Amino acid sequence: MGGGDTDRDIEQRWEQFRRWGPYGLLAVGTAMSAATAPELMPDTAERWAAGALVVTSVVLQESFDRARHRAERAGRPLTPSPLGLAFFLLRWGIGLTLIWLNPFFAFAGAIGFFDVAELIEGRRAQQFGVFVTALSVSLAQGGGLPLRGPAHLVVLAGLVAANTALYLVIGHISEKEEARSRERAATIAELERTNAALTRALDENKALHSQLLVQAREAGVADERRRLAAEIHDTIAQGLTGIIAQLQVVAATPDPGLARTHLDRAADLARHSLGEARRSVHNLAPVALAGDGLPGALKKTVADWGDRTGVRAGFTVTGTAEHLHDEVSATLLRIAQEALSNAARHAAASRVGVTLSYMGDEVVLDIRDDGRGFDPAALPGRTRIGGFGLEGMRARAARIAGSFAVESEPGGGTALSARVPLVRHEQP
Repeated sequence: MGGGDTDRDIEQRWEQFRRWGPYGLLAVGTAMSAATAPELMPDTAERWAAGALVVTSVVLQESFDRARHRAERAGRPLTPSPLGLAFFLLRWGIGLTLIWLNPFFAFAGAIGFFDVAELIEGRRAQQFGVFVTALSVSLAQGGGLPLRGPAHLVVLAGLVAANTALYLVIGHISEKEEARSRERAATIAELERTNAALTRALDENKALHSQLLVQAREAGVADERRRLAAEIHDTIAQGLTGIIAQLQVVAATPDPGLARTHLDRAADLARHSLGEARRSVHNLAPVALAGDGLPGALKKTVADWGDRTGVRAGFTVTGTAEHLHDEVSATLLRIAQEALSNAARHAAASRVGVTLSYMGDEVVLDIRDDGRGFDPAALPGRTRIGGFGLEGMRARAARIAGSFAVESEPGGGTALSARVPLVRHEQP
């Protein structure tokens, strides 16, 4: 059971006591007084008077409870109020009279200790209510009325002081505990509101991230089309143009040796163009991700690139590898492929290193080379390097809420870094 449930349970039990407690205490006092009536109330008139006062007390309590309940349902509570003060004093007067008739009616008189704060407004007035209640109870504890000399008066005064002090201390502790309960309830309510807001924010964030990945996938399709168009223009189209030129020379020359030379050049251009076409298709569909995952695909890509270019290339994984979302894996693989392609075309490097780092809630891809380098600040904002370019790699990372950084200087090599959120693979 939590703190809020405990507080509600205590409040419910207190409400039950407030409703039925006065009747229970009056019933105990009446039963004890009836049992001792032959000795303490030998006069028949006193017994009839006590009975009438008991009935009056019950009627008064029931009438006040009904009025209070009607007011609470209407949103206008009666306590503390002048009506509550009048009820408290009238009930105290009846209780004092009953105690004068028989001290065992003190059980009914003690109810004032429990509801004084609910009936009387103002701390001073409440302390006065505690005092008069303690007076009536002390009279019963001291043997009732009338007083039997100075010693009896001293004993009564001591009893009144002790009862008043005891209740005030208990009341003070109860107030502090109620204040703590209210603060605890307010804290629990605030935590519940915060948790609900956090849950909504997490749900919204999840939905936004899913939308972001969808947008990234759609934007990636457009990027691939532009990249493939650039690849065709930069490599295949140029190769085909060269082949046509060589064949035109063959068709126009009567020299067999010169024709053979140009045919060989046309064949070389065709083979080169075929290789470029295969490379473009391979980059368009990263099938390596399906079997090996991102680390395996990157390792194979780096190794193939090193074999093809003759550049010493290495691949390293740091941290605990995770099964990433397909779009995250594809984005990082594309960036690595473009970075390696740029290095082959422009860096003239002797060594390239690729590092994939799993860092808690992020994945970082670093590509470093010891090539000729360049001045990033001197490049136009949308400078293309190769078929896709730095801006394209930066856009890829940004589409999945990542970032892309370039560090380079002439003669000092180049370092590229893509940092993206670690989004795990969606389980079917």
